[in-house]
Amino acid sequence: MANQKPKKTTKKSTTKPETKKEATVAAPAVQTASANEPSLKGFFARKCDKNENVLTIFKSPRIWGALLGELVGTMFFMMLMLTLGVQPLYFVLAMVGVYVAIVGLSGANLNPLVTVGMMASRRMSAIRGVLYILAQVLGAWIGLIIVNAFRLGSETSFELPMMAEISGETFWSVALVELLGAVIIAFMFARALKYARKSPVTFAITVTSGITLAIILGIVIAQNFFAVQDSFIFNPAAALMYQILPTTADGIGELMGMAGLALAAYIVVPMIGGVLGFWLSDLSGKLAGCGYNCNDYDEE
Repeated sequence: MANQKPKKTTKKSTTKPETKKEATVAAPAVQTASANEPSLKGFFARKCDKNENVLTIFKSPRIWGALLGELVGTMFFMMLMLTLGVQPLYFVLAMVGVYVAIVGLSGANLNPLVTVGMMASRRMSAIRGVLYILAQVLGAWIGLIIVNAFRLGSETSFELPMMAEISGETFWSVALVELLGAVIIAFMFARALKYARKSPVTFAITVTSGITLAIILGIVIAQNFFAVQDSFIFNPAAALMYQILPTTADGIGELMGMAGLALAAYIVVPMIGGVLGFWLSDLSGKLAGCGYNCNDYDEE
């Protein structure tokens, strides 16, 4: 018998040959400038109420409550400055109560530098901002009149509170202190806006902390570095009640020059600081990832 050779059985492999999967390369994420890059464009991109203008704003009864709130709140602020200014602890506690009471009415700006910052960052319409500033100035005058009425009743002379006169030598010192204080107050106010509706007490404490910090730094810097005293207010409405304008000078030219320096230091510079403070808050919010519109008072 012939030897039979065993048949070779070739088994087909059931396993499929491995195919190399092509690595899918994800397309690089395109970062939009509006979302991640710090730029100045977004600072003015916010839109305030388009329907609020000269013809429509007075049709809403809420504007009258807001203006009255700003007037009364600034009046209380002025009275506290003239009476409790030398007692910081009582002043701070009283201001917390004022902010808690007024924030639900108008947002409790109580300071033109804050209102200008709100307008510049388009959180507030221009017409509302102008009306707020007028109410704040009027409230400061009423507060001054009330305090001096009590002084007259106690046979005390009616006098405007005085500030140190500003000359060319002291202008930059006073202006820098006012600018720094205004930036701090505006920044803290802008960051506190997210608490305005949900937690008025937290809002009031945050804002008052900013005012306190500005005052403390103002005192330390003014006295230790610039050697000037009684040289800051951090509130243009209150500044108009103080005797910031010079009363004596060698000539009309010098008098006008000193008056211009005083108005620039106590009125213009704080408002510039208010805009910078709101810009700094918006920029920090954008860098933190929540965009320019985060923490707005208008957002629920």
